[in-house]
Amino acid sequence: MSDDIWFKTGEATIFCTTGDMSDAMPEILIGSTKGPAGHAFANMMGQTAGHTRMFAIRACNQMVRPATMMVSKSTIKNNAYVNLLGGPVQSAVADAVVDCVSEGIIPKEIVDDICIVAMIWIAPECANNPDLNRKELYRTNYDGMKLAIQRAMTGSPTIDELIANRHTIVHEMYDPETGESQW
Repeated sequence: MSDDIWFKTGEATIFCTTGDMSDAMPEILIGSTKGPAGHAFANMMGQTAGHTRMFAIRACNQMVRPATMMVSKSTIKNNAYVNLLGGPVQSAVADAVVDCVSEGIIPKEIVDDICIVAMIWIAPECANNPDLNRKELYRTNYDGMKLAIQRAMTGSPTIDELIANRHTIVHEMYDPETGESQW
């Protein structure tokens, strides 16, 4: 069955309710460890300055299955940011992966044959925000990761959905008609 999961992608955006920039925007690749996803995963094992990569773990000695590699989409400039990535965000991503297996979104029998690469967004402002709600950061990343996995596994949105809403939905950060951001 893992041969059916060769190269699947998904993304989600979950907005925070606290106004502290703890939005989540995971973009993921799921695929067979024997295919291009596995190759990309293996190539990510080294570190790149400013873009720390780490496995999703639930706790020390509790790496999730399928193996999940997280990498920040924003350049990491301080330890406070690393602590957010390796704390509430890593915990949220790991819990979402395990819950997706538990709920059958990812078939349990293939967890050792597939891998996930997760590009994670944490707004740089979060690292130095003394009022950051870490529970909200966990919630948005948990909900975002779970939704991204579900979308990857179901091929959502479909091309028919994208064609149908092509002229009714605009990007929040740029409206081609007005040239403005909705934010």
